[in-house]
Amino acid sequence: MFGGWGCSPFWSGGFWGIGLLGMSMRFIFWILLIALVVYFFRKLGTGFHKPAFSGRSDASSILRERYARGEIDSEEYGRRKEDLNR
Repeated sequence: MFGGWGCSPFWSGGFWGIGLLGMSMRFIFWILLIALVVYFFRKLGTGFHKPAFSGRSDASSILRERYARGEIDSEEYGRRKEDLNR
């Protein structure tokens, strides 16, 4: 009844070693595939979980640079700095 190729009650063949080897190879394959998918989703997802950009440090550094270059005077620098700190 179970004498032909692939008709064994054991996993994927009639010999225990091949059956267990085949089963463990398939198990390792699926574990690696799932781990790879999880890794790539986490890698891609890191861009979506970053905190929102407030713009304060960037705007204040630009303001300091403009003041240092002499594009704006001290009164305007003070006014804009207060606006940024609100």
